[in-house]
Order: sequence, then C-alpha cells, then structure tokens
Amino acid sequence: MHPHVHRPSIVMAAALVALALASGCATESRRGPHAHSAPSSTPPSSVSPSPALTAQATSDLRDPAEVVSRNGLLRTTLVVERKKVPLAGRDVWALTYNGLYMPPTLRLRPGDRMEITFKNELDNQTNLHVHGMHVSPSGNSDNVFLAIEPGKTFEYSYTFPNSLEPGTYWYHPHPHTASAAQTAGGMSGIIVVDGLDTYLPASLRGITEHVIALKDFQLVGDRIKTQDLKMGAPTTRTVNGQLNPRIRIRPGETQLWRLANIGANIFYKVALPGSTFHVVARDGYPVNEVYAADTLVIPAGARYDVLVQGPEAGVTELQTLPYDTGKAGNQFPRATLATVLSAGEPTRPAALPTSFAPVDDLAKEPVAGRKTIVFTENADGTLFYINGRQFDHSRVDFRVKLNTTEEWTIKNDSDEVHSFHVHSNDFQVTSVNGKPQINRGFQDTVDVPPRGNIVIRSRFLDYPGKTVLHCHILNHEDAGMMAVLQIDE
Repeated sequence: MHPHVHRPSIVMAAALVALALASGCATESRRGPHAHSAPSSTPPSSVSPSPALTAQATSDLRDPAEVVSRNGLLRTTLVVERKKVPLAGRDVWALTYNGLYMPPTLRLRPGDRMEITFKNELDNQTNLHVHGMHVSPSGNSDNVFLAIEPGKTFEYSYTFPNSLEPGTYWYHPHPHTASAAQTAGGMSGIIVVDGLDTYLPASLRGITEHVIALKDFQLVGDRIKTQDLKMGAPTTRTVNGQLNPRIRIRPGETQLWRLANIGANIFYKVALPGSTFHVVARDGYPVNEVYAADTLVIPAGARYDVLVQGPEAGVTELQTLPYDTGKAGNQFPRATLATVLSAGEPTRPAALPTSFAPVDDLAKEPVAGRKTIVFTENADGTLFYINGRQFDHSRVDFRVKLNTTEEWTIKNDSDEVHSFHVHSNDFQVTSVNGKPQINRGFQDTVDVPPRGNIVIRSRFLDYPGKTVLHCHILNHEDAGMMAVLQIDE
C-alpha cells in the first residue's frame, strides 16, 4: 500500500452476487459486426454473447494491489496467461496478467526506471504498451512493433524523464490485429505516476484515493468473448473487475478518484447524480484550472483524475448514461457502475483549489509543419483507413522532426465518432469543428465528431524513433485505422 493513501476496509460479500438481466443493451449500428475478427487464445465460437450482468452492491470496492517503485526503480514480473478467474459471481476464462482480471497497479514517480520481466504463456504473440507515457518508443521500451512469441520471456526496460507528468496511465497489449481481442479478454491494468498532491492544498494531501478502472466484457458460456467482437452486443461493465461495488465516503469528505476507461472499445458517459466531478488531471496531465463537470464522456483509453465530495448521507449510483456515437455507430444504454454509500461522521467540505498546475501553451509556439489526417471507413464498417490507407508496419506514413512543434488537422469523414490517439507525445487540442478550445492542459486521446474535425498541436520532445497514431476504438485500429509516425533526430 502506498504510504500516502488511506484505503477503507473491505467488507466481504456474505453470499454470491445476484445475477439478473441488465436494464438494456447497446443497440447495433447499421452494420452487422462493426468489428474485426482477430487471433486470440480463446477458441472461436459463433454463439452470441450472454446478457449483460447486474448485481446488488454487496462488496466494498477493492483497489488493485500495487507494485511501487523503491529508490527510483520499479521491478516486477508480468505473466500473460489464459486462466479461469472469479468474475461477476462466476468462474470464467479470461486473458490475465499474473492470473488476475484486475492486475496490479504499477506506481512510480517522475524520473524512475521500470523493469518488467514479461512472460507470454498464451498460444499467440503479444506485447506491452504503456499508454500515454512520455518514454522512448524504441528498443526494449514502449516499442509496439515488438512481438513476444508464445512461451517466450522478454525484458522490458523504461527510463522515465523527470518531466513525466503525474496522473493516471494504463498498460495493455498492442499486437496489430489482436489488440482488441487481448484487451477485451482482460489484459489491461493501471499505472499511477505520483505527484498530483504537489498541487493540492495541504489540507487535501493524503486524502483517500480510489482507482475506478472501467473494464467491460462480453460472456459466451463460461468465457470472455474475444473474437468477432461487436461493440453493440450485451456488455457487462465492471469497476476494478467488480460488479456494482460499494464505494464508501463520509458526507462532505473529499476523495480523489482515478477514472480510467481501460477497455477495448466502448464509451462511458459517467455521472454521479447530485454530485460534481472536479477535474484535476486528464490523460495523466494536470490541469491549470480545476473545472467542474456533471458528466464525463470517457472513450476507450482516456482517463480523468477527479476530486469528489461526499453527498448528504444516503445511497447514490455511479452511472454511465446513454451515449450515441452517431448514425453509423452505437447507442450505449444507461448502466449502474457502482453504488456510492455516504455514511459516517459528516465533515465540512474542504475548499477545493481553483488554479492548479502550470501548463504549456503550444498556440504560442512556432509551427514547423502541418499535416492532415483523415479517418474513413468502408460502407459496411468492416475496414478502416487513415488517409485512404490501411496500416502497414513496414511503411512510414508521417515524419516529424525532434524538438519541433507541428499542427495537425484530424478529419472524420464518417458517420460515427472516432477516438484519435498518438504514442510517446501528448498534444493540445486547439479547436473542435472550428470552435477554439480552452487550453487546460494536454491529452493523449480525443474524440473526433462524425463528419467533423479537430486541430491539435504537439511538440516532439526527447525521444526519436518509430511509433504509431490510431483510432483508440481497438476494433477500428485492428481493422486498419493506424499509421506509422517516424520521429527523426
């Protein structure tokens, strides 16, 4: 346990979780599968997914176990294997790290090193991506072009800069054509970079914090579905791998919640009715001004660190609200994520900060180059393109120069939302559909509206090498919506 984190005790469930049909399932788009068939360690099946699961809140939220850096080094082992795990009141086959559906949180500080012994016990190749982190894309570091074959062990080594921003990141596999299958199968976990408390007032340092990792799965019999994934199929949503856990908070108490969508494809529109999220970081980048939001749309891959203050005594549902990704996309239903129990001795709500961390403003930087990146797809939504081409790992699609700033226009010439993501360097969104955006800080994942566009600026610092940009709806990435970015010295 991290020394500055106070966790509530865990209340064990007295009985098995009650299972019932979900209140609704996402409706499918005009397309049939809206998916891409990918290799996986699970046998193929034409059986439809089981209905989504719901349950009463009978267990307290369990934060994942932590592996914490010591003396500037985080050293651990990740074993990838297909294993039967307890999940949502039953035992199911999943793709796991260290035999867990919700694997350890990796916790470090800016300037640390991380060494991971990575063992692949699957029957197909995989690799490891540390999503959102400013680190080398080459060698044994965040190199998504590596392929760790079945039965092989690989030594990953990362050296993070002192300038690494504090906040929430995550890790997941990134083998082309199998990223969705393996992530949806269960292979995803949280990374925390400490240091957010530097910007908090003294009265809010050491407050209770929770990982709120949003993971979803589709069941077929006793296994998590990994092939022929359909975004609109019945989907069970969990928090830290738990079905509707209970989150305890005292009336007026301030907690830090790390909201992270670490699933493969689907969207969350998160709300806590009667309460407000106070955003202090987005995508691992602290904001310059804390801002309030009643709802947060969190596409796959995105994260928000938020301050939450306990409501009046009682029970409230943490929900994902209905969300429509466009006429060629999906309509996701409302679902309960967790039950928030406000109880105990009330406390006077703390005064929350307004100004927060310093941020860069790339609008003031000279622009060394401009690029246009166009997302398109075929008529039935089975093939996806960037600038009219599908991904080819041997082809360089875009080149930039190290230590320069570029301005990119990302256009979405389709009738559904796509989520733009780039590795190694985050970016500043300057406009959406021509509307200038307030610069609250950088991010690494952003939604591009249907038939719309965004403009971003990015500065390429520290690390030359070959990396990628792509849609972070992993079904779309695996079906071609990814491109190679070469950062030249």
